[in-house]
Amino acid sequence: MDYITIDSKKVPIEGEKNVLSLIRKVGIHLPTFCYHSELSIYGACRMCVVEDDRGRIFASCSEQPRPGMVIYTNTKRIQSYRKLIIELLLASHDRDCTVCHKNGMCELQSLAYKVGVHDVRFPNTREKRPIDMSSPSIVLDPNKCILCGDCVRTCAEIQGVGAIDFAFRGAKTQVTPAFHKKLSETDCVGCGQCAAVCPTSALSLRSNVTMVWDAIEDKNTRVIAQVAPAVRVAVGDHFQMSKGENSFGKLVEALRIMGFDQIFDTNFAADLTVMEESQEFAERLEKQENLPLFTSCCPGWVKFCERKYPEFVDHISTCRSPQGMFSAVLKEYYKELDEKEGKKTVIVSIMPCTAKKGEIIRKDNFTDGSQDTDYVLTTTEIIRMIKQIGIQFDKIRGESADMPFSLASGGGAIFGVTGGVTEAVLRRLSDKKDYQSLHEISFTGVRGSEGIKEAVIQYGGRDVRIAVVNGLADAGRLLDRIKAGEVTYDFVEVMACKRGCVMGGGQPGPAGQRTKRKRMDGIYKVDMASNIKSADENPAVQALYQGFLKGKEHKLLHRNL
Repeated sequence: MDYITIDSKKVPIEGEKNVLSLIRKVGIHLPTFCYHSELSIYGACRMCVVEDDRGRIFASCSEQPRPGMVIYTNTKRIQSYRKLIIELLLASHDRDCTVCHKNGMCELQSLAYKVGVHDVRFPNTREKRPIDMSSPSIVLDPNKCILCGDCVRTCAEIQGVGAIDFAFRGAKTQVTPAFHKKLSETDCVGCGQCAAVCPTSALSLRSNVTMVWDAIEDKNTRVIAQVAPAVRVAVGDHFQMSKGENSFGKLVEALRIMGFDQIFDTNFAADLTVMEESQEFAERLEKQENLPLFTSCCPGWVKFCERKYPEFVDHISTCRSPQGMFSAVLKEYYKELDEKEGKKTVIVSIMPCTAKKGEIIRKDNFTDGSQDTDYVLTTTEIIRMIKQIGIQFDKIRGESADMPFSLASGGGAIFGVTGGVTEAVLRRLSDKKDYQSLHEISFTGVRGSEGIKEAVIQYGGRDVRIAVVNGLADAGRLLDRIKAGEVTYDFVEVMACKRGCVMGGGQPGPAGQRTKRKRMDGIYKVDMASNIKSADENPAVQALYQGFLKGKEHKLLHRNL
């Protein structure tokens, strides 16, 4: 077996593509800004530089391992080199760390402390640039950008959008939309993946925390929270809890302490989505119209399709997302009580997704011309609120959500992972609801983190071809193949974010491979613990259809097209 030597220790080469992977394999964590395993190698930040036995300094992320190499990771030259890089980055960085929302979580701040930068000798000659707050989801602050390129490559390679890129040269280089457009004027879908990989707060999430606190403080306002499935397996990340642990009960108690009047589980609305979408699919399949049917739960995907592939817009399900359905139902449900008590109801949805902030202001998601969801808080925002009020999240015991809108099936829970919507729809359409039949559905090929998955199932006496896609770049590739007539499908599920909502742009980070896997496992554990597996077996959903929803299904559960 071939070896290289790292800090006097022999390390076998076992298919690793770069020296950095071998260094990390032996337990040495070299700092990086621009290296991400799912992105192309860029080698710009130079933080992962090492020195060989001939005195050559090079970036370990872009160097292929060769047998016999002798590598030193922390020589005096390397220490001095890294320190100078950090100092130069800080010299052209807006150092308002004390009021920056990423204070304490900033990778630049962390590395400055780690390499021992206590003073910056160079003046900041960088011109102050305006902050772009035009997007309902993302804030772009070019004054905090360190030009690592993570956001540019994520937007282009993972999402296939290309809303931002490098412009100009030398000291004038900056990351910006083309022609200095605002983010709202580009093809940006608001997925937030750029902000998720940004090591500083050059790209950050648009916050609604202050407005929510104001609503809670208003005695004439009934504040209702709905909590998405993927939030519960990530909210504990900052509170010393196990990765992927289901923290829904603790979050419910924390929300009550904050002052929320009612807390409901969005899994219930996911069941409503399954009921409506499966019926729509069955009708289209029978008529052979507008196939394939594309799911509509992910607003980032819907906007991507509208901007990049308008010819497929009629194929998108008319169903609202679970967030949209739930808010419409709740506003209608509390209308009479609001009039009687002289109050107004404000709906706050707690989501893993930044694109949801844009979804709530779309006119096709309004009911009778009125906005249903008032505010969207991401998982990171709710974590901030928990910290603000001083709740010891890992110490509280946990409570259950309110009835009648919190009884949900396991199919509703798995909406949080890629393939979950498809599996929930297949459960609904299946004639058999026994354990073995549902177990077989999980092995049809819809589960897993691959970018594009395919499955064929039997329904209505015919083969039904299904595709499941996560990541918009892969979605674009699939749509191109459908346009070219290379593949045909009947049902296609698309989620903008890799692995689905568990890795949405509003989830806490950074998240490595272990965290990603644990979050997906955590969602499936929620499903396994559920006594109800299919949406049509949910008695609360059946009661809603037979009573309050009768005659209002299309108005409240479908988009106003």
